[in-house]
Amino acid sequence: MKIAIEAQRIFRPNKHGMDFVALETIRCLQRIDTRNEYFILVGDGPDRCLEETPNVHILTLRCPSYPLWEQWALPRAVRRIRPDLLHCTSNTAPVWGSAPLILTLHDIIFLERQTARNPSLYQSLGRLYRRTVVPRILPRCERIITVSAFERDRIRTALGLDPARITAIHNGYNPRFRPLESTAEVTRRYLPEARYLFFLGNTDPKKNTPGTLRGYAEYVRRSDDPLPLLVADLKAEAAQDILREIGEEGLIERLRLPGYIPNSDLPAVYNGAAAFLYTSLRESFGIPQLEAMACGTPVVTSNTSAIPEIAGEGAILVDPTDPGQIAEALLRLENDEAFRREQIAYGLERVKLFSWERTARELLALYEDTVR
Repeated sequence: MKIAIEAQRIFRPNKHGMDFVALETIRCLQRIDTRNEYFILVGDGPDRCLEETPNVHILTLRCPSYPLWEQWALPRAVRRIRPDLLHCTSNTAPVWGSAPLILTLHDIIFLERQTARNPSLYQSLGRLYRRTVVPRILPRCERIITVSAFERDRIRTALGLDPARITAIHNGYNPRFRPLESTAEVTRRYLPEARYLFFLGNTDPKKNTPGTLRGYAEYVRRSDDPLPLLVADLKAEAAQDILREIGEEGLIERLRLPGYIPNSDLPAVYNGAAAFLYTSLRESFGIPQLEAMACGTPVVTSNTSAIPEIAGEGAILVDPTDPGQIAEALLRLENDEAFRREQIAYGLERVKLFSWERTARELLALYEDTVR
């Protein structure tokens, strides 16, 4: 087969969820499949994190904006390649084109009512773009992939799709995420304290940053020796606005706000944390909770959306809208050493169910079935 894969953002330095899914899957396909020919279509960027091999070719397409890249540069490149199929990996695809199309639709959050207004103009424009493009490309998709059974059923019901056209393929996690003996050299870049709690927060309403900070504030009031909270991906000004909104301005002294933490440093940061908070309102999968579990870090996570499917029944599942439940989970981990050890052992066992190689093999089987 001749397979074209859209991976527009994998060379940008500040990668996020969908970028890592595409990158890790392509790396595994590159390792396990030397028979088929791949054309990886990327945007320009400084982080050259993927190398060519005899059957994997990287084509860099330069364009001033993502919509123009996807709707003009990408279809022109696909016409030149003439692949047996085109796989678009990040929710959207060219509206026009003749190549058989496989779409990874990670979620349909962009079609759902928002719990709060998103203050990020970039994220709001992305939401509008997806709302415009996705309904137009679905009729021409040969197959649609999503990342959990929860999201598969939600997409199928909301969009009235034939069940045979949509498949759930779980994500994996990178084996770099594992227990480490020494982490202080890395964690000192982000905060001076040796012990801390960790949260990946931003201004996206689904990440539940206000609700998580309410839970943390309750924990601080009830703990005899509260730990600081390291919050990645949240600027100090945004944190202050949220704390003002929830009436917890004094909490700013306990937050550590370094901004973006590179993925290369995350294994050490997870390892150094006493607990990881993954208290989102809505997730289609949730790779960070697997990464933390694989590092031997207890995870306090949500009982909503696809999160329990991935975390499993033995995880610490809380109502993310209830600050008392978040605080109670943190306090139990802090005060009950036997429970803490149980959660560490549970997480290390749970992550054995997930790997990028498994994801890639299921994807390759889908490619073969589609072309056949």
